[in-house]
Amino acid sequence: MNHLSQNIRVAVEKDNPSLERIENKCVKCGKCAALCSNFVSVNNHYDLMKTGKSVCVNCGQCIKECPVGALVGKEEYRKVEALLEDKSKVFVVSTAPSIRVGLGDEFGLPAGSFVEGKMVSLLRSLGFNYVLDTNFGADLTICEEAAELVERIKSGKLLPMFTSCCPAWVKFLETFYPEMKDNLSSCKSPISMFGAVIKTYFANKLGIDPSKIVNVTITPCVAKKFEIRREEFNASAKFNNLPMRDFDFCITTVELAKWAKEKGIDLKSLPDSDFDEFLGKSSGAGVIFGNSGGVVEASVRTAYSYLTKKAPSSLLLNFQDVRGLNEIKTAEIEIANQKLKLAVVSGLANARKLIERIKQGEKFDFVEVMACPGGCIGGGGQPKHIGEEKTYQEKRIASLYERDKQLKVRAAHKNPQIVALYDEFLEGFASEKAKALLHTSFINRSKDLAGKTQKAVKMLQYKCTLCGEVFELDEQKEVICPVCKLKGEKIIKVGERKTD
Repeated sequence: MNHLSQNIRVAVEKDNPSLERIENKCVKCGKCAALCSNFVSVNNHYDLMKTGKSVCVNCGQCIKECPVGALVGKEEYRKVEALLEDKSKVFVVSTAPSIRVGLGDEFGLPAGSFVEGKMVSLLRSLGFNYVLDTNFGADLTICEEAAELVERIKSGKLLPMFTSCCPAWVKFLETFYPEMKDNLSSCKSPISMFGAVIKTYFANKLGIDPSKIVNVTITPCVAKKFEIRREEFNASAKFNNLPMRDFDFCITTVELAKWAKEKGIDLKSLPDSDFDEFLGKSSGAGVIFGNSGGVVEASVRTAYSYLTKKAPSSLLLNFQDVRGLNEIKTAEIEIANQKLKLAVVSGLANARKLIERIKQGEKFDFVEVMACPGGCIGGGGQPKHIGEEKTYQEKRIASLYERDKQLKVRAAHKNPQIVALYDEFLEGFASEKAKALLHTSFINRSKDLAGKTQKAVKMLQYKCTLCGEVFELDEQKEVICPVCKLKGEKIIKVGERKTD
């Protein structure tokens, strides 16, 4: 499809699974282009005229930046709503950590309000048969990731280990730094691990035909819409020898709120409800996965126990050095006479900076990267508050850490249901069965940056003084506004570029 200059706005393809543009709302203010160039570090790192197609990591931060609502997440909730009429299906829904501290925004509650109980009630009222907690999937990821980290530290190979739970970051590295893809943890994200477990272990334990399950995840992240559709994320299909995806639909916080409002449900008026007992329990470590720094903190708690056979220290239960909104944080700790250097990054432009430091020789053992500011709590599918985002991020972060402090179990490997899963089904940490269901590999996407070089053409940029439309034309074409059809001297030239 035809796109405007990358200086005017980010290019969005019609087949993008995460977001879309409402064309008649776009005022071509340039904010999305600047954000994607400066914070996400994608828009200004490829040539659209050469690729012929948008390069997008699906993070959705352009949605948060758009002041007129022209960029929005691609909705899936209406498909789920229609399917709920089919009583032959079993509807399972699971919710990411950040939903419970973002959903309340859409119903007028104070920033960072912890609405877990009301969120569960809402999902039950919408018709889901089982309401599970993705925090359980986070606990599972921690157990596998910590085991992998310990293995890499002992061998000294493929360090630093990069986290792999943020799909936008994974796609970014696959695209711009494919030579480092083996540094990514082979662990799937909490959502993708949980999807495989739901259609295998969960289905088997409850006597449910996995082919009847409609598996829905609620996330703060539009990149998860891309992730669940990655070709390789169908471990349950291989296990069951049936055609299926591990997850069928991904709905964002904003979509869930919109769905509730269309149904006339006011979140504030709902009673608190609990997750299902089976696979609805998690540790405090799983809760903090939504925060920048939370993945490192949670994983190191368990790695500490793996290496020392002791409970996590008080330092690791309140690891201030990796917390907060600083975009690059570093810390050093010693575990079992082993010094570890850690880094935490939010924003992919900052990931570039850290990667360059690594390439220049700086040593790290474990690096967490999240594409969004503050981590998942600032995801592209969360309610947006232009001009107040930092305040909302801080409140959401504090709310998740407070929840962690309230829980009796604060290390993932101590979650009794996680222990049972490994004993009854997975056959131990990092077992062959666990690797088949819970781990993955990554691909080289650098070809997306190359495309086909086109014949050099001078493109002239214009602004219509009648309707305000900004547009581009080949210098050889007659200048006519594509919206109001005005032509002549009232069309002002505002720039030019060459396509080679």
